[in-house]
Amino acid sequence: MAISSNHTNLRDIWYTMIGIPGLEDAHIWISIPICSMYIVAVIGNTLLLFLIFTERSLHEPMYLFLSMLALADIFLSTVTTPKMLAIFWFQDGGISFGCCVSQMFFLHFIFVAESAILLAMAFDRYVAICYPLRYTNILTPSVIGKMGIASVIRSFFICLPLVFLVYRLTYCGKNIIHHSYCEHMGIARLACDSIKVNIYYGVIVALFSTCLDVVLIIISYALILRTVFRIPSQDARLKALGTCGSHVCVILLFYTPAFFSFFAHRFGDHNIPLHVHILLANLYVVVPPTLNPIIYGVKTKQIQEKFIHIFSVSKKLC
Repeated sequence: MAISSNHTNLRDIWYTMIGIPGLEDAHIWISIPICSMYIVAVIGNTLLLFLIFTERSLHEPMYLFLSMLALADIFLSTVTTPKMLAIFWFQDGGISFGCCVSQMFFLHFIFVAESAILLAMAFDRYVAICYPLRYTNILTPSVIGKMGIASVIRSFFICLPLVFLVYRLTYCGKNIIHHSYCEHMGIARLACDSIKVNIYYGVIVALFSTCLDVVLIIISYALILRTVFRIPSQDARLKALGTCGSHVCVILLFYTPAFFSFFAHRFGDHNIPLHVHILLANLYVVVPPTLNPIIYGVKTKQIQEKFIHIFSVSKKLC
């Protein structure tokens, strides 16, 4: 749908998302792993939530934070993947300005909230290893609930200005989004106005939310390592580090592609092929949600045992 007016009513704007530019002929093939990962992500994280909330032995701080992560992963993949698959399967890339901004808001909102949850999980490991005798006294259910609410509130107030920043712009003709979902800079770059404010705010948000979370996570693990290497027993050291292994894997899965996408979008547009950038961005919203429950299922003995128990019971009933 072409847009000819220089000051188009925002309610009348429709965009067309074209998926992965340059790889349109491969959309069907690309959709197969993405659809498979999405199904695994939803089922795996739902199962993880079910195990945590139904098994009393898993009502510990570590698993309550894990349940928050699983819920965020379900939302992260669901906000983007169904529309992505509609583009790949049916060339249904049409989206109104309002729906595009809504998708943008929830995508960034969930990302910032999930970053805060990973920080909370790092704090959980810090308390568990550095102050084991006070662990349950410090991380009470009330404190965990307040940390979860704080993550959501912080994310909301950080991401809400993004909505106003894209609504203040004037749009006058460009209606092709070279992506499979809507995100802040992708929408802003379709405007005729200067988007310096959008760029500056995006950088500030990255520095004072996500980057700050990463710095605090690094500090937490530096303190954990200092405590661990003071433990005289090698077996005890390995056991302590083993409890952090799953979390470290999840952190790397979450932040590595996120920072790559952030810097590529702002500084590497001419160095990185667009189809590579968009393909990695598509995988980013399904790969971590898919692998997170698998990582915790493989590396966490308690979850393994509960899953095997439920599977064996259901098998007997059948």
